[in-house]
Amino acid sequence: MKLNGARILLECLKREGVDTIFGYPGGTVINLYDELFSFKEIKHILPRHEQAGVHAADGYARATGKVGVAIATSGPGATNTITAIATAYMDSIPMVIITGQVPTALIGNDAFQEADIIGITRPCTKHNFLVKDVKDLALIMKKAFYIARTGRPGPVLVDLPKDVQIAQTEFAYPESVEIRGYKPTVEGHPKQIEKAVDVMLQTKKAVIYVGGGVILGNAADELTKLAHQLGIPVTMTLNGLGSFPEDDDLSLGMLGMHGHYCANMAVSNCDLLIAVAARFDDRVTGKIAAFAPHAKIIHIDVDPTSIKKNVRVDLPIVGDVREVLIRMLKTVDKHKAEVETLKQNLAPWIEQINEWKSKHPVTYKQTGSTIKPQYVIQRLRALSAPDAILATDVGQHQMWVAQFFQFTRPRTLLSSGGLGTMGFGLPAAMGAQAAFPERQVLAVCGDGGFQMNMQELATLVQNRLNVKIVILNNNFLGMVRQWQELFFDKRYSSTCMELPIDFIKLAEAFGAVGLQASKVDEVDAVIKKAFEIEGPVLMEFKVAREEKVLPMVPAGASLTEMVLT
Repeated sequence: MKLNGARILLECLKREGVDTIFGYPGGTVINLYDELFSFKEIKHILPRHEQAGVHAADGYARATGKVGVAIATSGPGATNTITAIATAYMDSIPMVIITGQVPTALIGNDAFQEADIIGITRPCTKHNFLVKDVKDLALIMKKAFYIARTGRPGPVLVDLPKDVQIAQTEFAYPESVEIRGYKPTVEGHPKQIEKAVDVMLQTKKAVIYVGGGVILGNAADELTKLAHQLGIPVTMTLNGLGSFPEDDDLSLGMLGMHGHYCANMAVSNCDLLIAVAARFDDRVTGKIAAFAPHAKIIHIDVDPTSIKKNVRVDLPIVGDVREVLIRMLKTVDKHKAEVETLKQNLAPWIEQINEWKSKHPVTYKQTGSTIKPQYVIQRLRALSAPDAILATDVGQHQMWVAQFFQFTRPRTLLSSGGLGTMGFGLPAAMGAQAAFPERQVLAVCGDGGFQMNMQELATLVQNRLNVKIVILNNNFLGMVRQWQELFFDKRYSSTCMELPIDFIKLAEAFGAVGLQASKVDEVDAVIKKAFEIEGPVLMEFKVAREEKVLPMVPAGASLTEMVLT
């Protein structure tokens, strides 16, 4: 049967198991949307901005583990996706972004709504394709999904000219694909794994340092088993939160610039650091020369270019993190006597870590009627479902979530870790709610970041997406203000959000419900009422204006040089 290119694209998506796409129509994708009108197998959600649409696909991918899909038209539609694509790229999120393009004969002629999206996205995609012939479309789509989800995941862009969407050809979807030069390593080298286990069994002060790749690689269970089997404490990056239960005795919480005191001290004093699917980001390491100075470093990662990129590594293991951990667990099982000795040797180290936990816990003082933002986060945790999904924007509230929400399950925190994209939280929550209509989904935002994509309230209402939005409103761009307070003599240059916005009226204008708390004794009642209401609810909490995120490691300092008060 001959099909046109637009129909072939939809058939490809169907065969890849896509059930939801986020897209914004326009002139160069109008043929695609015409086919979509009668294509009932896939749900389409219309965002109010292309950036938000791609963030929603990103949130969908993070929450489900599936490839997120977004569509935009050519020119400004395509360029509006860039920040969201870069966000996904930095955090290794599997996505396929489909952009319309002017007809092939007009490419390079400065045609109406033409932009070189292939050139523009080359630095922020894992790969991109320009489809020049409808006969190549099915194979390209198969390659796009294969590249997006294998190895180190990432966003792939497919640029589809209008005439290719109209042209017809016989449709046959490949069952498999081989790409010359792209052969991700899946199985870790057996000898390296054996060496790593031998080193682990000799340690007296070990720490497992976990990155977001453990969640992306569906390896949280294996990681938890390994930590428990060896009795080694675990610290996580922002995007690694949820890979190991934070309420576990072996959990050190998050490390790095705003990490827990015990985590930073443990990493700085350990004799072995086992890095699992983490990339040694500067927000984690602080001053490189002083990072884990006494430790041998084992680094497990599917991406060989990430190993030794930022720090020295003594024992690299390249491979799929889940496959490596499974093999590692089997190897450990052969050394039961040595494991018991290891746990005895680690006992003084665990005692030292518990002292650090007691000495400087992550804490705050809730005094008087003014709401502390940390208190709101703690009450959200106490009153929300155990499997609630929480998406954040970027800034102080993001760090308070990381410090106080206590994540115990993978794929329950959706946050822009690498790029640090304000405006991410609301549309990411939108994508997660579209994936899981029955689960509780929260979007925690600052008043600044929320305003960057607040138009998506319309999308929530139109699609009956039950997202509960939390705005911690301090009328500041809080994180920048904190830096200005600590390092620039409180010269608050352009960080005060002076216009008093009525967020309750704003929510109501979109057809949502708005609730507000300005005193600490109102917090629980607002949260409980929001959870009882069916449909999107915006909760505004007027919080202490100059509250800081602490601990804090100043830029360029070592992890032991934390500002604690």
